[in-house]
Amino acid sequence: MTKILIIDDSEVIRDLLQEYLIDIGYDVDLAVNGLDGIEKALQGNYRIIFCDIHMPKRNGYQVFTEVSARKPASSFVMTDSLPDHLAEMAEKAGACRTLTKPFDLNEVKATIESILSGTKVK
Repeated sequence: MTKILIIDDSEVIRDLLQEYLIDIGYDVDLAVNGLDGIEKALQGNYRIIFCDIHMPKRNGYQVFTEVSARKPASSFVMTDSLPDHLAEMAEKAGACRTLTKPFDLNEVKATIESILSGTKVK
């Protein structure tokens, strides 16, 4: 079963994504801020990591750079209400894409399927 980590300081976003992803068949863990996310990502074997850009204790770009350097097999999907230079920097450094909140759950599913099939994320 594909393992997914959701790193977001918004409980509403974490709960929504977790419930949806479990319902469609994924194993999902949660992290409540950037530092918690780094610790969990480095301890687990997550195929996909959904990571908010703006969070306390570490921003999403910091999480992405630290985790991807040590766990390059993890694919990152950045999330943000208003994607800015941090989201752009993460994508340039190798994050799969940025989803703008509020995102459509069909878009989340399509992004995961694209990553798992090895096709270009649109």
